[in-house]
Amino acid sequence: MRQLALFFIGIVFGIAGGFLLAGGMEASGGGHSHSDAEAHDHSTHDHDALTEWDGPVPDIALHLWPDAEGAVNIRLDAEGFIFTPEEVNGSNTPASGHAHVYVNDEKVARMYGPYMQVTGIERGDVIRVTLNANDHTEWAVDGVPVAASVTVP
Repeated sequence: MRQLALFFIGIVFGIAGGFLLAGGMEASGGGHSHSDAEAHDHSTHDHDALTEWDGPVPDIALHLWPDAEGAVNIRLDAEGFIFTPEEVNGSNTPASGHAHVYVNDEKVARMYGPYMQVTGIERGDVIRVTLNANDHTEWAVDGVPVAASVTVP
């Protein structure tokens, strides 16, 4: 009976250890994190570069509603744009990609779909969302980024 108990304890710790080890690794191996600025070389990304949108101008709108204290939920309506998280860091595909979220001009996250939550928000903060191509350049029309912004009431 003792051997069976030790076996199950070993399985539990083995699985838990595997999850902890895997938690520090990326699932796809092709992406990267912006969370550790010292370990990540940002010189390969030009976050201020633009890629001209070809076709009808997308209709973009940003909606906020409060969540827990200091948090807001975001819904990005981007008619004519397709979120393609599986293609991030790949070649650009017209009218698709992901979005970058800024709070007071500081990038805080990427959006890979139309909804997300942002924490640490205060009244008067400006939330801005840009549509970005797979190479992280901002989609633009006539040199103007395709973006929407809202001031938190």
